[in-house]
Amino acid sequence: MPNRLQHETSPYLQQHADNPVDWWPWGEDALELARRENKPILLSIGYSACHWCHVMAHESFEDPEVAAQMNRLFINIKVDREERPDLDQIYQAAHHMLAKRNGGWPLTVFLTPDGSPFFSGTYFPKTPRYNLPGFPDLLARIDHAFRDQRSAIEEQNQALRAALAQGEAKGHAHPSDFTAAPLQSLRDGLASTFDEEHGGFGSAPKFPHPADLDFLLRHSAATGDEFARDMALNTLRGMAEGGIFDQLGGGFSRYSVDGWWNIPHFEKMLYDNGPLLALYADAWTLTGDPLFFRVAAQTVEWLLREMRLPDGGFASSLDADSEHEEGKFYVWDKAEVRELLDDLEFRILSQHYGVARPPNFEEKHWHFHIAKPLAGVAAKLGIAETEAEAVLASARAKLFARRETRVHPARDDKLLVSWNGLMIHGLIHAARVFDRPDWLAAATAAIDFIRTTLWRDGRLLATCKDGRAHLNAYLDDHALLIAALLESLQAGYRAEDLEFAEDLADALLDDFQDESGGGFFFTRHDHETLIHRPKTGLDNAMPAGNGIAAQVLGRLGHLTGEARYLAAAERTLQAFYPAMRASPMGFASLGVALAEHRTPPSVLVLRGSVEALPEWQRQVLGAYRPGLLSLGLPPGLRGLPPVLDKPAGDAVNAWLCSGVNCLRPFATWPALAAELMIIGKPPVEV
Repeated sequence: MPNRLQHETSPYLQQHADNPVDWWPWGEDALELARRENKPILLSIGYSACHWCHVMAHESFEDPEVAAQMNRLFINIKVDREERPDLDQIYQAAHHMLAKRNGGWPLTVFLTPDGSPFFSGTYFPKTPRYNLPGFPDLLARIDHAFRDQRSAIEEQNQALRAALAQGEAKGHAHPSDFTAAPLQSLRDGLASTFDEEHGGFGSAPKFPHPADLDFLLRHSAATGDEFARDMALNTLRGMAEGGIFDQLGGGFSRYSVDGWWNIPHFEKMLYDNGPLLALYADAWTLTGDPLFFRVAAQTVEWLLREMRLPDGGFASSLDADSEHEEGKFYVWDKAEVRELLDDLEFRILSQHYGVARPPNFEEKHWHFHIAKPLAGVAAKLGIAETEAEAVLASARAKLFARRETRVHPARDDKLLVSWNGLMIHGLIHAARVFDRPDWLAAATAAIDFIRTTLWRDGRLLATCKDGRAHLNAYLDDHALLIAALLESLQAGYRAEDLEFAEDLADALLDDFQDESGGGFFFTRHDHETLIHRPKTGLDNAMPAGNGIAAQVLGRLGHLTGEARYLAAAERTLQAFYPAMRASPMGFASLGVALAEHRTPPSVLVLRGSVEALPEWQRQVLGAYRPGLLSLGLPPGLRGLPPVLDKPAGDAVNAWLCSGVNCLRPFATWPALAAELMIIGKPPVEV
């Protein structure tokens, strides 16, 4: 008999709909039941692509005896961390305080009936191992503690709630205090942990950290810091050559379990691939390296082949597992590779992708990574590199076709606005850089689907699946969607995109802004009351909502002349600047916003005929110019903001503006190019 989760939109919750556990989705009905029966709550938070979530489900939640114990002792609530990041943020932070260690998924938290956590962990095995208690034994001990130690639990709860409140930004700085010191300290902190051999920061497990890479590229462009540039490019190169990138099918996995990017945790998340796509486009602009173009193109191929939803927008993730084994879809036996390829194909592919070496996955399988550059393989075989490229392409096609016949990892096909915002931005940026109108069309379709389906009566919803859109949108949804719309305006001006961006910005100010302290809460003012209301500026796997909000409000303010947006961006920096100054690591997104506050972005307005504008736009994109917002506007547009409302004729004229001040129009590209060389440089410290 399916439990209550059968009616939910989340594929993760639906995975548990046939459990013998009497699961509830998060909501007032479950909380009221816990209060009425005076039972503790067992809160289990995970997501559909999570390997250890599957393991715990198979071991415990599908076991009738364990389920019976859970049903007898607890009110059991299952949460998809992707649909409810508010709950995940709160209880991950609580877990860190209770357990004195980092969290993860599955997150297992035991709550009092009012929602206060009193014990937490992540994965628990059914029987004791890994220095962890068996889950049934743990359940019995938690029940005993709840009944016999209520006063101690209540005292702990009060202290924990106070600690959660103290963990948010409490400082306040005057704009005159803003200096480049936190930016340089962040750069130096990243340099101190940089792996010069393999790229990336720290040791295993290694995560992509796209917000840090974006900061480093921008910092280098502004200051001439070549090592900052090298840190970012070497990291991007290391990931591109490693197994964290799917060498056959494109797209990046979530992280590498080793320090050299070779063996990933195989789940693929939309939120990683969007920012990485933009970064690889920027890396190609900076270097012209065909590796960066190949990775960008293959990532888009994966996106449009496997993640695009029928009505527009993109699915959330692909599972790490297939047939209950992590990585089974992706790894190879040497005999199968040899069987599918002719002799020269096998010799080239096996040397290039590491099959000629001992197995690198569980000591019996091979996961592809670039073990030897193709030029070196060609030289060793005495053939031209162009011939080796053609042979490798043939071999890859044969292996990809065979892999397509395997059981595919499950896809979580719910649309999340925040993750789509990241991907739409990355896809449009790549489309602009590589002049791919087909990529732009896919991104525009996603924007239009979100606007028509998830924007209702001036209110944004967070998620949609099978035509059902629901849940309050969060800070990240608004900020990241505005960022995507700003990129879209630069790819091809549409009045409805600017209007939508302004509507979303107004919603941020009206529904999320901390009027007294500055910055933005993660949830709306009318959101349900939880034990804590997060307001954080730290980046995690995704950039911080406050950092992106400060960036996009500043850019939108300069684009439209709207002073409210500029003021809100500045007040966000005022709220977080003391924390950034004290400990800048983790504040890359706010660091970009700080840099843009100190050196505001320039706005380039290109007015001319539809036929003449594209060549100027290609010229603008021929160099890495992160401090520039560039819009090509043909004649006949109505209702433009004053900054953009310049005369238009057949010949292109270019206005380069800072705030409301614009230089005389440029009628030739060389004259404009000379002026563009000097934008984006920070002010001299005095």
